[in-house]
Amino acid sequence: MAHRKPWAACKNRFIFAIWIMVVLLIGIALFDVVAAQTTDGLEDLALVESLRKGGFNIYFRHAATDWSQNDQVSKAGDWTSCDPGKMRQLSASGRKTAGAVGEAIRALQIPIGQVFASPYCRTVETARNMKLGPAEKTIDIMNMRVAEYFGGSSAIAARTQRRLSMRPQAKTNTVLVAHGNVLVTATDVYPQEAEAIVFRPEGNGNWTFIARISPQEWARLAAKYRDLKHTPD
Repeated sequence: MAHRKPWAACKNRFIFAIWIMVVLLIGIALFDVVAAQTTDGLEDLALVESLRKGGFNIYFRHAATDWSQNDQVSKAGDWTSCDPGKMRQLSASGRKTAGAVGEAIRALQIPIGQVFASPYCRTVETARNMKLGPAEKTIDIMNMRVAEYFGGSSAIAARTQRRLSMRPQAKTNTVLVAHGNVLVTATDVYPQEAEAIVFRPEGNGNWTFIARISPQEWARLAAKYRDLKHTPD
């Protein structure tokens, strides 16, 4: 009968122990990320009612794009092109989704004051398709891929952080439409295409993460609460 060598058994136990430690560390890391993203969070009716009162910055990543297209930036200003041969543009489904999200926000009677967008065609088009108000272009929330034209990634992150800490006009919310790489650099929160990340500005360069809302969640909230009467304060 074959016998296992003692050193082999010890080696196997050691490898198993290392594997358990790795799993535990990954679990702790994931827990920390989730906890950070739900700090002071709101959901469902409480979220809708809070947004109806205003006072939040709602950051959208542009809607779905055609990933068969590539950004080709060789000089300043190339990013404003709406030519799919030069820059990645919204897909047909992305345009439809942007319109549906805007419709849900209007149905929920959520007041929008100002709308800002990165100068990229795909962000401006997302903002326009949402139809929440005139979109003002700003380089404060510029794509990190062209950071070299705007003082570097740290400068863009600082401007984005300042935007997130600015309070909206009275009893309204501010909409910002930009890019995922900008927000994750500035806040460590990474949005999917067309996803909204809600922040409550605290002033003095500070803000609080409140919620993340997918296009599907906007549709669900609108279907559930669109007929719920809103009584202004």
